[in-house]
Formats: sequence, C-alpha cells, structure tokens
Amino acid sequence: MQEENSVSVQHPLIRPGTLESRPYQLKLAEKSLSENTLVCLPTGLGKTAISLLVTAHRLNQNGGKSLLLAPTKPLVNQHTNDYRNWLNLSTSDIVSFTGEIPPKQRSELWEHATVIVSTPQVIQNDLISGRISLKDVVHCTFDECHRATGNYAYTYISERYVSDASNPLSTGLSASPGNDVESILAVCNNLSLSKTEILTEEDPEVAPFAGKTNIEWVRVNLSSEAIEIRNLLRSLLKKRLSRMKAIGISVPSSNSLSESDLRKLRSQIQSQIDAGNGDGYEALSLHAELRKIKVGINYVETQSVDALNQYLERQKNASRTSGASKAAQRFISDPLTQQAKHLSKKHQGLHPKFETTRVLIAEELGISGGVRVIVFTESRDTADSLTEFLSPVFLTERFVGQTTRDGSTGMTQKQQHETISKFKNGDFNVLVSTSVAEEGLDIPDVDLVIFFEPVPTAIRTIQRRGRTGRGTRGKVIVIIANDTRDETYFWISRKREQQMHNELRSLRSSIAKLDTKLPPINPPLHPQPTLTDFATTDAPSDIEIIIDQRELNSSITKQLASNENIQIKLETLSVGDYILSDRVAVERKTIDDFLDTLVGADRSLFDQVKNLSQNYSRPLVIIEGEGSLYSKRNIHPNAIRGALASLAINFGASVLRTSDEDDTAQMLELIARREQISTGRSIQIHGSKSQKTLSEQQEYVVSSMAEIGPITAQLLLSHFGTVEAIMSASEDQLQQVKGVGKITAERIKKITSSSYSP
Repeated sequence: MQEENSVSVQHPLIRPGTLESRPYQLKLAEKSLSENTLVCLPTGLGKTAISLLVTAHRLNQNGGKSLLLAPTKPLVNQHTNDYRNWLNLSTSDIVSFTGEIPPKQRSELWEHATVIVSTPQVIQNDLISGRISLKDVVHCTFDECHRATGNYAYTYISERYVSDASNPLSTGLSASPGNDVESILAVCNNLSLSKTEILTEEDPEVAPFAGKTNIEWVRVNLSSEAIEIRNLLRSLLKKRLSRMKAIGISVPSSNSLSESDLRKLRSQIQSQIDAGNGDGYEALSLHAELRKIKVGINYVETQSVDALNQYLERQKNASRTSGASKAAQRFISDPLTQQAKHLSKKHQGLHPKFETTRVLIAEELGISGGVRVIVFTESRDTADSLTEFLSPVFLTERFVGQTTRDGSTGMTQKQQHETISKFKNGDFNVLVSTSVAEEGLDIPDVDLVIFFEPVPTAIRTIQRRGRTGRGTRGKVIVIIANDTRDETYFWISRKREQQMHNELRSLRSSIAKLDTKLPPINPPLHPQPTLTDFATTDAPSDIEIIIDQRELNSSITKQLASNENIQIKLETLSVGDYILSDRVAVERKTIDDFLDTLVGADRSLFDQVKNLSQNYSRPLVIIEGEGSLYSKRNIHPNAIRGALASLAINFGASVLRTSDEDDTAQMLELIARREQISTGRSIQIHGSKSQKTLSEQQEYVVSSMAEIGPITAQLLLSHFGTVEAIMSASEDQLQQVKGVGKITAERIKKITSSSYSP
C-alpha cells in the first residue's frame, strides 16, 4: 500500500482518487495484515477504510473472497455502497446478504462473489445449513465487534472461520469495545483476535482529522402533575416490594429499582422455587409486575406523560388477551395505576424536555448557523411525538427500526436509506432517531446532537456522541430531568465511559502483557469428542441430521453443524425437533419445559409426542438439564412419574436424559450414526400433525374447564354422553362422577352459567 501525495490511496484494487490517504489508517491497516487484530478508533475516523485496505491487499495477494459482517441491515447497505465506490471490482462482485434474500439465491451469489457484506445471523444460518463455505475467505471483518458476546452470531462465525478457512485473517472494528479489561478480552477471545491497535483523539496522528466535541448538560424540572403521577407509580412499587418482603424476599431499601436490584431479586426468587417454596411463584409474578411499574415510572420521568398514557393503554389491551399474565392483570387493575392512567389522560402539557429541545434546535439552526441536528431518544413513542412536535417549526423526520410494534409503524429498509440520503442532501435538517442510528451508519457530520435522555452505558453514549465533531467542532447536549432516573443514568454513563477510556489506555500501555492473555493467531478448533470417537478408531462416515428451524439458535445446532462429518439440513418440521433416520425422530424438552406441561394449561407435549409416534416407529423424548426431575419444582413425584409412564406406555416413546445442550448434541450424533451407519437406514421426513378426532376435540373442550384434566374429562363424557349434557348438569349430578368433588363441580357450574364480562 502506498500513499499518494495528492491525498488519495494508490492500490491496484482501489479506484484512483476515491479513498483519502490518512497516515494513521495506512499504519493500522499494515499492522492488521500480520495478525488477527482489534482496531479501536473513535467514531467517524474511518474504521471501515482500514478494513477495506486490508481486504484489498489480501484479495490482491491471495485471491479468494472477503467477508464483512455488520449488525444491522442499514449498515450492510452502507458498507456495500462504500466498497462498490472504493474497490476496483464490478458491482456484481460485491454483494450484500440480508434475510430478505432467499437462501438458494444467497448460495448462488456466494459462489460467484468476491466481497460479501452481510448481517451475521444470515451467515450463521447459511453455515449451519451447509449452503456456504468459508474455505476461500481470506479476510473477515467484524464491524461493531463489541457485540461478540454470549450467543451472538459473531462468536459462532469466528469459530467456524478459523476452523474452515484455508488462510484466515480477522479484523474487529469498534469505537467502544467494552467497559473493562475483562469484557474487551472476552471480545478478543470470542473473535480469536491476538493483537489490539488503539488510537484516541488525543494521539497526534489522529488529532488533525478529529473534531472537538463540547458537551453540555441542560436540566429541566418535571411539572407538578407529572410528579403526582410519578408518585402514584412509586407508591405502587413500594406496595409490591412490601408484599415481596412479606413472603420472605430481601428487598432493596430504595424504591428506585436498578437492573442490578431486579437481577438480585430474581436470583432470590429462583432459590426459593428450587427449594420447593410455593411462595416463590407469587414472588416471580410480583417481579414481572415490578418491571412493568419501573417502565411506567421511566416513561413519566424521562419521556412524557403522553408516552406513559400510551404505555398504560397497551398494558390494558394486553391484560385482556387470553394469555395475559397475572402480573399484567394485577398491574393495570390496581387503583393506583387506574388513578395514574386517569391523570395521564387528563394531562394536557408535554414534558418540559420537548420545549427545551425546540429552543436548543432553534438556537443552533437560527443563531449559530448550524445545518443539521440529531435528537436521540430511547422510546419509539417519544420519537413519534417529538417528530410531530418539531415538524411545524423545523424540517423534521424520524428514523426508527424496521419492526412495527405497539401501534408505531416501523421503517422499511428502503425508507431508512431514503431518509439518510435526504438528510445528507439537506432536504431536512432535524433527525429524530431511536438507537437504530447509533452504530456506524454513514450519517453526515452534524452540528448538534441532543440526548433527549442520558443512557446508562458508555458504549451507547460514545456511539451517539460520535455523530458530531467529525473533522469539525461539534456539540452534544444532554437533557436531564431533575430528581429522576435521568440523574442516575447520567452519572453511571460518565463513570463507565471514564472507566472504559482508562481501560483502553491501560491496554495500550501494556500490549506486551495483554498478548499473553489473547489467543494465538488462528488457533485450532478443538470440538468436544463424541461417543463414537471412543467407540471406533475408523474415520467417521458422513451422516445427515434434519433439524427444525426453531432449534436454530441453540448451541446444539451450531455444534452439530461444526462437525465436518455431519450434514445439517434445516426444515420447518411439523413433527419433532430432530430427525435422525426414517424411523427415529426426537422431541427435545428442557426440564423446565417438561415440568411446565404438568402444572400449566399447555399440554402440547403430549400432542407432540402423539404426532411423533403416529409418524415414526421409534419416537424419542430427550429431557435436558442437570438435577432431579423430582426436586426442581413443587410437584408431587407421582405426577411426574405418571407423565413419564404416559409417554412410554400410551405413546411408545423412549425417554432419555441429557445433562446439557452439549450432551444432547453428542447423543443425537450417536443415535444418528447408529441408525444411518450401523443399521444402514436412510433419513426421511414424513408425517404431519394429526387432526384431532371428534372425541379428542370433545375431551379437549371439557378438560379445559376448571383445569380438570383429560382423565376427568373422559369420565365426565362417559357418564353424561355429550358436552352439552355436562354443561347443563347440576352440581349434585356432576359430583356423581368419580374424581369430581364439590369444589370442582362449583367451578364447572361457575364457568358454564356465569355471564360473560370482558
């Protein structure tokens, strides 16, 4: 790579005059060519250009393909356009993958493309399904790589890449890789990054290209009406915490519940449930209600009374659905909530943040001569309300995600692209956005970024702030409502951001020490040995396993797909979760899933196993999880034994236990190998869910009444002959049936004779 004196980069695969030559980008690209590297650079200083320089060099030297992963569809489109503008390749050589492109078409595009830009979920699905191979990928870029935690698709793709590629090289890009050394190291380990390259705005080589961002904090006071509504919800929160304390849960002294407080409460509740304390289930329901109350308080404190009213209206509608939880029903029906809802509907004024936002924008665009402003808000409701409020004064448009939810229409991918283009072209000058515009989008440099509320994470604060000051002086204003959670979030964010900067400085000053903690470049993947590895010394033959699409996100599917001797085929199965041969199909349940079928109204397991046994001669049920079935819940052991006996005797299903998903994956492989290799059986999808017979439908209707169950339903139908006769029977007549006592008879009559009241 050479630098032109005329400020553009010269390279055989880069179009002349299209990419500005910046020494720090060339330096970071050169370093990233030797090892798998985490590149940490402030937002707006061209991380994508660094990846492109590495890609161009690798393709020119090695041929093959390049893969660029980005977490959102708008980012994928932006990177695709950038690469098409910069790389000296035909348009058809640079393709973008999203879930909207059919799998078969993606497979064909992959074969002929040189550069693929994609969301990670799509690549993960295609790898698991065997539609693509990473063998020829010579450079893989993980944009916004701080997402590589937990089960996020980046982690799985990285494992497959270092295992499958002939000549792999990975680059991770982020402005904010983590809050501390541990989280940054976790990202590096998950992506097999063996080196870190960090530059800040303070570095002399970056400073000429980085603008200065001034941060101001503007405080507002809630109206007396909003405070009254907030205090009603706080009283409800205190009331529920008192009840939780009364049943033996240690609650925080403050009524201002943090996420950490909620996690600690949840841990206590689970311990009570595990110990067989029935009060734990009430506490669990109260915990769910606490979350709803917390959201309501957050709306009135930091968004608007109108946003709270819309939230409560959604809760009311949700509480009326057939599957509504007790927490939802209790929350919306409580007199304190009802009073808060009444006051919120009467409230005419907006949150003071609205008027403050309008004044700040007017000062920037009118007095300071600014051109563009972005307003960030956490709430889709507030984004809609703010856009409506600002539009009569300024040319304003909103920018939200693609999902339509809670009565708020999302934006299509095309609409998002058009909105950003219009903002760039100056067709409007105020963009009101939710978090979708935080990460990496090519939004033009703006003069002012307004945080409608502070956010309690350093990463998101940095991402938002990076929208301004790109090469020029920018300004950020954070609006804080006094005596609300805004203040807590503000201090948390500042503390975490300072902590992250300290950690980054620490990382850079001790790179040599860090190298001993990071994985070596391109570490070999060591999959867990399977039972067949110990059973034979022969090279394993290929087998096939058909997996239901709904199992896609489990580590079972990923582990099986990582085995080069297993061909995975994803299907939308009407029967079973896994098909291992023409006679063996498997229904997988965790211990909790299995026990839920015994204590809840959902009896789907027995229908599923019935369908399984009608279509496969060797149906299997795998119950997954550590510990005893009998001590997990407060359920009589005979009820559990009865369910297991029913699966085996009534449906002819074998029940197997596995300890975890890894154990399940090995069990599935072993059975499939025995079926397909040892006995020479083929694999076949057949069968469908069976339609209930008339008698089964009658049993279903009766068993759903008063939760009397299928056995009592059969006894009632045998005694009375018809569903209609049961409905019209008296309590005394009902009690003549074995298993129907006075209480059950009363419940049945109450259900069949009470007036309907929605």
